[in-house]
Amino acid sequence: QAGRLLHVSNLYFNEPQLRLAEQLVRDSFADQVFFCNSGAEANEAAIKLARKWAKRHRGESSHEILVTEGSFHGRTMAALSATGQPKLQKGFEPLLPGFRHVPYDDLEAMTAAIGPETIAILVEPLQGEGGVRVPHPGYLPGLRRLCTERNILLILDEVQTGIGRTGRLFAYEHEGAAPDIMTLAKGLGGGLPIGAMLATRRVADEFTPGSHASTFGGNPLVCAAALATLEVIHQEGLLPLCHEMGDYLMGKLSVLRSRRSAIIDVRGKGLLVGIELLTAGRPVMEACQAEGLLLNVTAERVLRLVPPLIVTRHEIDEAVAIIDRVLSVVES
Repeated sequence: QAGRLLHVSNLYFNEPQLRLAEQLVRDSFADQVFFCNSGAEANEAAIKLARKWAKRHRGESSHEILVTEGSFHGRTMAALSATGQPKLQKGFEPLLPGFRHVPYDDLEAMTAAIGPETIAILVEPLQGEGGVRVPHPGYLPGLRRLCTERNILLILDEVQTGIGRTGRLFAYEHEGAAPDIMTLAKGLGGGLPIGAMLATRRVADEFTPGSHASTFGGNPLVCAAALATLEVIHQEGLLPLCHEMGDYLMGKLSVLRSRRSAIIDVRGKGLLVGIELLTAGRPVMEACQAEGLLLNVTAERVLRLVPPLIVTRHEIDEAVAIIDRVLSVVES
């Protein structure tokens, strides 16, 4: 694709863009797709679309989006305001109005929080930056029912969980809780920068020509990369492999937890796994990196493991052995 056409103004369609949009629609709940360059941009687009939809369907004064504590939606101003982590917002005040934070994985709290100005709920199917928190079964379907009953939108941020990371192409599929709007990025481009906002037609139609745009969004090169990524996932059976390797990793870590007092909990879904520690995670992370294992820390004490979807049992064994050696030093 790079030898054919790198970029064309988004005043025009291009073939890879159309093919990618068609593939995403076939694979998901959505009817239409908007392309941009990152997860933060996708979430900004979702926020704008929800507000524009609300002007017609909820009234001029309705603008509030309910978000969750511990969430992460990006570094741009609206996405940062929606994020439920004060440590990331410090120094950037005043934040944008129109967001109210509610405890994660608490359907009763979300129900009580809905008011006359509420237009949408924005939530991650599984919190990554919040400490790899997996909600209880029924939480996402409960949110879906709640949004339908109250005539508000359900927006799922699948920037981290989408494109096979949890063992399904999209995490909402595990419980069939289809949203009205979904955002994607990270894994979609197979390493190249791309973001996408997917929506049902009844919502997407509010973005009339000129409402929103992105100069480089959906350019031919990144769309060709995303198409190739989806093709590999489908044709090479990476989704069942993610299930298999995720179960294997969780099993190995559960055994490790039984032997290492430094581990409080092991949790996750597919190949998005967190190890909660008794102590700060950064020294453990740095020691693992020194031995050749790349991972990071979220919520101060949770090691986050996001191995490639093509990870092997041997590589998982190596990774767990490194963590074991590092924790043996921490406990000594």
